[in-house]
Amino acid sequence: MPMQPWFTDAKLGIFIHWGIYAVDGVQESWSFYDDIVPYEQYMSQLDRFTASRYDPRAWAALFARAGARYAVLTSRHHDGVALWDSAYGGLGVGRDLIAGYADALREQDLKVGLYYSHSDWSHPDYASTRRPGRPPELEDNRYSEAAEEDEDLDAWDRFIAYRDGQVRELTSRYRPDLMWFDGEWERSEEQWRIPELAALIRAEVPRVVLNARMLGEGDYATPEQGAPVVPPEGPWELCLTINDSWGHQHHDRNHKSVDQLIRYFTETIGGGGNLLLSVGPREDGTIPDEQARPLEGLGDWIRRHEDAVYGTLRGLPAGHHYGPSTLSADRRTLYLMLFDAPRAEINVRGLLGSVRRVSVLGSGTELAHRVTGGLHETPGVLWIEPPSMADLDPHATVLAVELDCELERGGRGGGSPPGAPPTPVLSR
Repeated sequence: MPMQPWFTDAKLGIFIHWGIYAVDGVQESWSFYDDIVPYEQYMSQLDRFTASRYDPRAWAALFARAGARYAVLTSRHHDGVALWDSAYGGLGVGRDLIAGYADALREQDLKVGLYYSHSDWSHPDYASTRRPGRPPELEDNRYSEAAEEDEDLDAWDRFIAYRDGQVRELTSRYRPDLMWFDGEWERSEEQWRIPELAALIRAEVPRVVLNARMLGEGDYATPEQGAPVVPPEGPWELCLTINDSWGHQHHDRNHKSVDQLIRYFTETIGGGGNLLLSVGPREDGTIPDEQARPLEGLGDWIRRHEDAVYGTLRGLPAGHHYGPSTLSADRRTLYLMLFDAPRAEINVRGLLGSVRRVSVLGSGTELAHRVTGGLHETPGVLWIEPPSMADLDPHATVLAVELDCELERGGRGGGSPPGAPPTPVLSR
């Protein structure tokens, strides 16, 4: 299936890591896998997970105010605990927490995403085989794989049947727009039977979007916790925590500021990607204020600059403008992001053709501009007068550069050396 246009137009999603790990505020799944918390102690949180103040409509309203167009909820992490009443497997929270979430998102016109881990470190049949070609010097973990002499392919078949049953429940009941898989590193594509799993999913939801952790079947790349210096080609998504933790950890108060979130966001969309920003609700289902407030701040900024956000294309490569940029869908307006108050004229390099108008997005104030230099196919430098203090946004100012024709990425012009990135040129 071709990539669904809603995904590349969405720009912002909210990643919700919610599970029993929020009770004691321990790391999701990894805390017992790495022997930080005994398995029995980790699982004792199941009896204390209440979801007593869970209000999915409040979640959805917050996400909409943040400017998100989709969300992804951890339906089952590596610990094997399902957030819905599954007929497969014995671990669950005893109620369906997904149906209300899906309904609430759709009421806000947000796309519904579900996270699901390929691996299940609690399932009795999971640690029954091992990834082919695994270096023998790597230490085995009892939760994830068997010793070579103990492999049991019949048990693995039972695990795959369990996995398929749960995925079929998720797709048939909630009809997600996106499925976000994880845990793929523990087995090969063949062992996971990825083509068969993809066919199962698409039989229920043909237009579903799949991330790249559906090995060989994914629609987009998913770098984590750091914006790539060189953005991936094609669709991609940066998944990022709002503090230092995916799920709720009581001690983690290192929350990113609104300024930081705007920088991550604009650098990501300027490189053609989406930002999937993770929040960690408490065990009762409430999202902490210290996480909600930065989301609100990001949403306020997006609303003031939505022309430069939604439905845009990746902007100029590094070196053409000192900051991120995006390009309108018709390729006739270039949006330049400025994080600091300019002390001198703003310059843009590598543009062939003329600029019709430059203005401050939001206020509409027009800025004088001129081009210096340039010879034949060598572009000059566009210089833009700096905005006045009254026109500066408190977080990031956006300039709209209206072009006299479409901007294309191509050509080299100016005698660029072999191997240099293509210079943006205006088609004539």
